[in-house]
Amino acid sequence: MDYDRQQVTCPQGQVSAGWHGPYPNSSPTAAPLVVARFTKSQCRPCPARTQWTTTADNARTVGFPPRELRDLQLRVRTEQQTHEWKTRYAVRSGVEGTVNEFAHGHGMRRCRYRGQGKARIQHILTAIAVNIERLSGLPPAEETPTPRRPTAFQYYLDQREIRRLKSWRTLGS
Repeated sequence: MDYDRQQVTCPQGQVSAGWHGPYPNSSPTAAPLVVARFTKSQCRPCPARTQWTTTADNARTVGFPPRELRDLQLRVRTEQQTHEWKTRYAVRSGVEGTVNEFAHGHGMRRCRYRGQGKARIQHILTAIAVNIERLSGLPPAEETPTPRRPTAFQYYLDQREIRRLKSWRTLGS
């Protein structure tokens, strides 16, 4: 993608015929999109066409973020490969694992009662039950679901030889 010339070059060396946008997406939270189009005459004779497009007219349209968002995306992806970022994210993944257990393992996607007051009581009582279950060290009363792979946080604990509770319902210790 050459933002200065407003051109996209395909892997076979063809240069896009048009560049349009950025266009807003249908979702208010989605990023804007730049669209580049290759013509039928560029795509139809291409030997690698079936790898890149399945359209009936054999032309290719490519959508991608504007330069500012693309640069931000590349910078963030590079940062995510650093040890410091992975260490910080390990904590978040542990919290997300707990929320996931609460939602899926204990049915907290839906409230049994109407009204904020009753829903709050249900959440508090469920949290107490989860804590008692974790503290007791006993397996849950219901049939245990299939185990999932350990999260990054659980690997972090394993590396430091910190015991994981069985109520976390994962493979491993």
